Amino acid sequence: MKYHMENTEAFLRLSSVILLVLTALLVGLDHQTKFVFFTYRKASFDQVNALLVLVYVDAVVAGYNLVRLFGKCSMSAGLVKQNPQGSSVYLAWLSLLLDQIAVYVAFGANSAAFQASLIALTGISEFQWMKLCNKYSRFCFQMGGALSCGYLACLLLIFISFITAFNLFRLYSPKKLFLLKSISG
Repeated sequence: MKYHMENTEAFLRLSSVILLVLTALLVGLDHQTKFVFFTYRKASFDQVNALLVLVYVDAVVAGYNLVRLFGKCSMSAGLVKQNPQGSSVYLAWLSLLLDQIAVYVAFGANSAAFQASLIALTGISEFQWMKLCNKYSRFCFQMGGALSCGYLACLLLIFISFITAFNLFRLYSPKKLFLLKSISG
C-alpha cells in the first residue's frame, strides 16, 4: 500500500506542478492590444497586482512541489539516506505544514485573481470602473482558462495534503493520543 501511496503522491505532485506552471505561463504571457479612442491600449497581467502575485505564487508553489517530488524520488532510489524513526516524525510534521501553506497560499492567490477578473468582467459602476472583457475578450478568455487550471491545481494540492497528513498520523499509535508507534525489529 505504501508503494501505491508514494506513486499516487508523485503523480499528484507532478500534475500540480504542470498545472501551476501552465497557470503562471497563461497569465504571464497573456496580453491583448486594441485600438480604443484613437490610441492603442494594452491589457496585460502586470496592470493588475492580483494577477502579478498569482504568477509569482504559482511559480514558487510549483518549485516547492518539484523539490519535494525530486526529494521523494531520490529517497526511493536510495540516493539519499533515509532518516531514523525519531527525526522522520519532525520531517513529517514539517512536510504537512509546508504542504498546508502551499495549498492556502495558492488558493488565496487564485481567489484574489478571480475577484480581480470578475471586476474586469462585470465592472463596478459605483466606482466608475468599466467592463474590460467586452473590449479585451481574448485576454479574458485566456485568463479564465488560467484560473481554471489554477483551481484544479489547488484541488490536487489538497489531495497531496491529505496524503501527507495520512503519512504523518500513521506514525502514531491508534490507542494513545500522540504516542509514537514502537519500532519493531
